[in-house]
Amino acid sequence: MLHPQRSLSELPKMSAASQVERAVLEDEFNWLLKEEVHAVLKQLQEILKEASRRFSMPTPGLESQLKQENFILGSSTMDQVKGVLTLQGEALTQADINLKVAKSSQVLHFQFREDKQWKLQQIQDARNHVNQALLLLSSRDETYQFKTGAEVNKLMDAVMLQLTRARNRLTTPASLTLPELATSGLMKMFTPPMPGDVMVNFYINLSKLCLTVYQLHVLPPNTTKNFKATGSSVLHNPGAMFELNNNRFEVSHVHKVECVVPWLSDTLVFFTISLQLCQQLKDKISVFSSFWNYRPF
Repeated sequence: MLHPQRSLSELPKMSAASQVERAVLEDEFNWLLKEEVHAVLKQLQEILKEASRRFSMPTPGLESQLKQENFILGSSTMDQVKGVLTLQGEALTQADINLKVAKSSQVLHFQFREDKQWKLQQIQDARNHVNQALLLLSSRDETYQFKTGAEVNKLMDAVMLQLTRARNRLTTPASLTLPELATSGLMKMFTPPMPGDVMVNFYINLSKLCLTVYQLHVLPPNTTKNFKATGSSVLHNPGAMFELNNNRFEVSHVHKVECVVPWLSDTLVFFTISLQLCQQLKDKISVFSSFWNYRPF
């Protein structure tokens, strides 16, 4: 049976040794609530501030402007697609793509129009979750006195939820249908305009910036091929089919190239360390609670 927390004087009569042991445990638990919890919160804030800073690195000498980074996306095993992408915080401010058309020597070249940039929603969402975690931590400054283990656990659970969501946004790209890709705003950002038989997609996967290019062919109306529209996916395979504006298409070629973004690698490490710190603090509190036959919360 669980009992509410009681002071030592209220406890049933016990041996002197047991009373001393319980007094020591109570002192240690109070020290944990008063001192160690705040030390962990401070450490978490320092790590997450560093993670947040990674999302908005300033240009050296121009503190008001975010740093621009160029990434070359290509493959040593295939040269059908090459891309140079410019990343500034959460935004792709420029994309320069060369596509060697299958079964011909023709090379198509596309780039973002000068007035366009593409927000990477995954990075924006991850940054927002980190800032939410920092807000939660700052709501309990050094002067705040935690009174129960449950109160600490509640805060740790809330912080861990935000950090898990932040990590998941970077590790789990959005699944899209082919019609969603074909009609996305991304397709309207290029000059010259993308031809109707080419589609592109950008996304983050872990610490990598990924570019996927799909080449399509139109299925003739009288085709005997069994048509089955493909569902949503992060990466569609050759043979995937879809219908758009009364036309049926099939994916003939898929080209995926990627490049590691070092600061995203750092950020994922910060998330892992922070989640471990939260869990370790929760584990310490559970150790104390297991010493009592009632909850010390």
